[in-house]
Amino acid sequence: MPELPEVNSIKLQLQKYLVGHTIEKAEVRNTKIFEGNPKDIEGAKVSDVRRFAKVLSIDLSNGKSLVIHIKLTGQIIYRGPNLKNPGSLSKKVAGGVPGPHTLVIFHLDRSGVLYYNDIRRFGWIRVYDTDKVEKEGFVNKLGPEPFGGAQGKPFGQVQGKPELLTLNYFQTVLSKTARAIKVVLMDQSKIGGVGNIYANDALWLSKINPRTQAKNLDEQKSKELFDAIHTVLKAGMKYGGASELAFVTPDGAEGQYQEHTLVYGKQGTICKNCKGNKIEKYFLSGRGTYWCPTCQS
Repeated sequence: MPELPEVNSIKLQLQKYLVGHTIEKAEVRNTKIFEGNPKDIEGAKVSDVRRFAKVLSIDLSNGKSLVIHIKLTGQIIYRGPNLKNPGSLSKKVAGGVPGPHTLVIFHLDRSGVLYYNDIRRFGWIRVYDTDKVEKEGFVNKLGPEPFGGAQGKPFGQVQGKPELLTLNYFQTVLSKTARAIKVVLMDQSKIGGVGNIYANDALWLSKINPRTQAKNLDEQKSKELFDAIHTVLKAGMKYGGASELAFVTPDGAEGQYQEHTLVYGKQGTICKNCKGNKIEKYFLSGRGTYWCPTCQS
């Protein structure tokens, strides 16, 4: 599932291409993934695009917002005047646009179009009042993010939780649970935005066994992990996210982080830390987990 770097890459491109456009018509081809009245967003101009962990909010001039969670295979594709020379669509955009997997089409002014594709149809789009987005059930339950809140208020409070993932908050969260550290890192109610790819890489970088009980990490190791989370997420954003499964950016291109992962997807290869053991893979809470038995023992 796309994580913070992937969804942030979508946000940045939508801010570039979509802001200023007016939604002339919302063509909902699959009503199961769209919640709300399409008429509520028609005629409104896109004023901003925000990100809450793995969730996007497209804010409109009429006080409404489109909250979008692309989940496993959702894709948001833009074609229009703000993308002057679009390249070829990635082959990951199965069926093209519009195509058999295009579930919603937003017809924009100046002949622009925004497509929502989703092969597995796990994602969703919901219409909210903009001032209620942060109170929405899913967004409201998100934990603090490594780089601060969507509003750029790193020391603010949302429902009693800091918008910025501080070291003190991180260590407090870990100290209160006996769950495996990798599972805790992926719990969106504890930390917003970290998923399987970056949890694997952060644990390898900090030389921590993914099965270690979170409460058993001492102050030094939790600090190393805290720093490693920031390092791998920054790398993910630098390379535009990872296009492991279906992820593409709104211009139809792929991210490149899958070519720069530290341990994720590298089972059978020699560990770059110890240069002796091979990376192994097992499943923890149903998710593929990669580790070096020597470095992360």
